[in-house]
Formats: sequence, structure tokens, C-alpha cells
Amino acid sequence: MSAQQYFAGFVLDADDRAQWAAIAAAADAAEAAGVARTFIWALPQVARDGFTCFDGEDAVQAFDAVDFPLAIGREAMVATEFSTQIVSSPSGHEQRASEWAEARMRYDAGPGIRSEADVRTLADFFRARRGAARAFRFRDPFDHGSAGDGGAPEPGDQLLGEGDGETRLFALVKHYGAGDTKQERAIRLPVAGSVRVAVGGVETAAFVVTGEGAVLLDDAPAVGAAVTAGFLFDVPVRFADDRLEVSRATFLAGEIASIPLIEVRAPW
Repeated sequence: MSAQQYFAGFVLDADDRAQWAAIAAAADAAEAAGVARTFIWALPQVARDGFTCFDGEDAVQAFDAVDFPLAIGREAMVATEFSTQIVSSPSGHEQRASEWAEARMRYDAGPGIRSEADVRTLADFFRARRGAARAFRFRDPFDHGSAGDGGAPEPGDQLLGEGDGETRLFALVKHYGAGDTKQERAIRLPVAGSVRVAVGGVETAAFVVTGEGAVLLDDAPAVGAAVTAGFLFDVPVRFADDRLEVSRATFLAGEIASIPLIEVRAPW
């Protein structure tokens, strides 16, 4: 056994990313059995799906189900980022590989600091989060709802899936783009009381929202029945730095402080 090397697994398609959990469990079992080396393949797919494994550390990272001060966050600057590997040839041609299946959000809440009261509110919130140690909920000022026009949620806004006569659990998602370029964003933090659901085009109240951001219907939809939903949602973020710097002279002079925030991936 000490000379054996173990290949734990590989996920070809992003839609099958849930298989990483079984692959990680197989890798742990192989390591416990005493194999010489264990491999999880391959880096582009690992990066694409956000698979992360910290050897010997199973604890979920700290997340506080509290809102960043909404009045301050409403003025935040927003940045949407991807990670793309680009290789250029001498002729100028390129080969590009997208390393992330979903975008990662960054925010700067500095523009929302307008008074000493805002500074005190922010300092209190920062201390309670222990700087960058604890994540929290943040309301994106431009993209916090299921409606494409930014309006109030409607039960037909986003397609969650189709009924098969057995499945009752449907994850909340938001779609961007259309056709082959469509991107699907997992919604982990719906706003309480904002979720509206329809089955086969008829709104229903026979559901609950789970802690993982999914809709659990009382009854399984009929085969082929479209399950749709509308909702408001927050983004899980943390402070990008362990240091908070704001001065009275800064906002009195009209200068913008920098309070960078960065999205965190589930599980937190």
C-alpha cells in the first residue's frame, strides 16, 4: 500500500461540480489507508468549479448572518471579475481558458461614508467581524434581485428547473446572458420573505426556503412543469483587509475613503 498512488477523480462538466464532494471523500479514504500519494485532477476544472480542500481542516469558515449597514453599502462601487488564463503566440493569436465557472464580486463601500455617525457605525461593524475573519451579508446596489429590469420580484423571473414527478428541491439561481453564453449564478442568501414561486406558471405558497438557498416544495411538480421563482438576495462578503482607516479630514474634504469588500464562496 505504501507504494501505491491513488487517482481520486475528475469532473469534466461544470454542471456536475457536486461530484467534487465524493471525490474529496475518496481522496480522504485513500490517504487514511496509507497510499503513497493521492491525486485530484485537473487544475483547470478544480479552479473552474472552486473546489478547495484544506488537509486536516474540516471546520466551516465563520459567517455571520447579519447585514452590512445598508445606507453605507448603497453607495458602494462594484467590480465583477473573472479569472482567465491567456497564452499569446508570436503571431499574435491567443488561446484563452476561463478558470472560474462564476464571477467573483468586489465592492468598495468607502463612498457611503458621509458623516462621523457613519464612521462609528462602520467601526462597530468592523470590530464585531474581527476584520477579515468573519463574512457577512451585503446588498449589491445594482444587482440584488431576480428581475432583469431591477424591479420587484415576480414568480416567473428565473427558471429553476422542470418537474420530474419526484424532485421537490430546486436551488435558487439567476441567469445572465442567453444561448450558449448563458451564465448561471447560485443564490445562497435570498432575502427573507422575498421569495415568490410558480409551478407551471401558477404562483404557489406551498414551499419553504432552506438555509442553503433552495426552494423545497410541499409536493413534487408534474413531469415537465416549469418551476420558476422571483426573489431579492444578498452576497456573502468579508472585509478585504484587517485594517480600517477612516479620518474626519477625509470625508469633510470630500475625499472618498476605501473600504474594500470581497465575495466569499460557499461553504463559508
